[in-house]
Amino acid sequence: MKVYLDDERATPKGWTRVYWPEEAIELLRKGMVEVISLDHDLGNDDRGTGYDVVKWIEEQVVTAGFVPPEMRVHSGNVSARTKMELGIRSIERLAKR
Repeated sequence: MKVYLDDERATPKGWTRVYWPEEAIELLRKGMVEVISLDHDLGNDDRGTGYDVVKWIEEQVVTAGFVPPEMRVHSGNVSARTKMELGIRSIERLAKR
């Protein structure tokens, strides 16, 4: 399954749309995700951001041997995008150990 986390953009054909980090994390927990594309700003920071998904994946890789899916960032927030991409690179390094 390809998961697209976003609150505004149109969902690409063939992708499953989720609006909140907890929805993405639930699919990741079930092992159903092959690719995930993340926006950062989701309209309500109290409910989380795309970076929260990156942090969850990283924690699971370190603590539970989680095998991460392919990860992409499509956020227009440049500083958040950079932070998320750095997190993804860290996850990729950790997952290779």
